[in-house]
Amino acid sequence: MNYQALLFDWSGTLVDDLPPTLHATNEVLREHGVEAMDRETFRHRFRLPYPEFYEDVLPGVAIESLEGTFRSAFNESPKGVTVLPHAREMLEFCCQAGIRCFVLSSMDTGLFMEQAHAFDLHRYFEAIYSGIIDKREHIGSILTDHQLNPATTGFVGDMVHDIETAKHGGIDSIAVATGYDPLERITAMSPTHLYDDLSHFRTDLEKAH
Repeated sequence: MNYQALLFDWSGTLVDDLPPTLHATNEVLREHGVEAMDRETFRHRFRLPYPEFYEDVLPGVAIESLEGTFRSAFNESPKGVTVLPHAREMLEFCCQAGIRCFVLSSMDTGLFMEQAHAFDLHRYFEAIYSGIIDKREHIGSILTDHQLNPATTGFVGDMVHDIETAKHGGIDSIAVATGYDPLERITAMSPTHLYDDLSHFRTDLEKAH
């Protein structure tokens, strides 16, 4: 496990934004006369790229028409975004160990930058790629642009799409069960590594270093 570079997903991997995301999604659904989802129903139905999810629940509704309601409801959610346990310690270890860190996230760039600066996490990343609808389409250019060796690079994420992205780029997939996709869905994708949370991954990295 000699990683020299790690790409991190954001939502569900480094921060817990599931409560405000669920709240915002339900506001969008209510606006279009669709019944709200509970947490587990949402986790089993939601997927990336997120336009595909909205096409399933609101067929024929343009994704652009939903963004205003979603952003407003996200910011007004009774439960806000929090840094996940062990995330800050993970990034601090990478910094000390000389592991290059990047973000590859579908999170809206404006919301991402607000969160990253509010939590003072932005300083750990060499480069940030946010607002990426389909991460598979960008992984190759990121590896090339930053001259990252696929053999020593991994992508850390909480969803099937993150695992698919890692495989598409020919790099290791490190899955964490702290976010959006249920454990059984992640397990079925056979990631390179699967951890309950980032502390267990950090322990393995510390041993390797």
